[in-house]
Amino acid sequence: MNDLSAARERLAVQQAELLNALLAKGPVPAGFDEQRFDVERRALLSKRRGIVRMLGPAVADELGDRFRPLFDAYAVEHPRRAGSRAREDAAAFADWCRAAGELSEKRKTRWKFWQSN
Repeated sequence: MNDLSAARERLAVQQAELLNALLAKGPVPAGFDEQRFDVERRALLSKRRGIVRMLGPAVADELGDRFRPLFDAYAVEHPRRAGSRAREDAAAFADWCRAAGELSEKRKTRWKFWQSN
């Protein structure tokens, strides 16, 4: 293995550790300030939570005050995968909540006339 390949492998490992720490509450990598890192971790979680709330308002409404703690628990267990879509994330969260008994059974979506186009 040449030096460039070894450097790329080290970088890939470091990037995976960084993503694990940011998105799945893994240990903070060496060289990062823990307080600043925690701020960024919370900001990313809040952004993800807001997108899921926007895409699934009925789920958020049904969960009420339970939405935030349930989503945060879900997000730690299920970090976003590369290439996954936000709608898939929102649907997976709803399915996770249903499986845990936190949501009523899935109802058929009723489309409004302005959504049918």
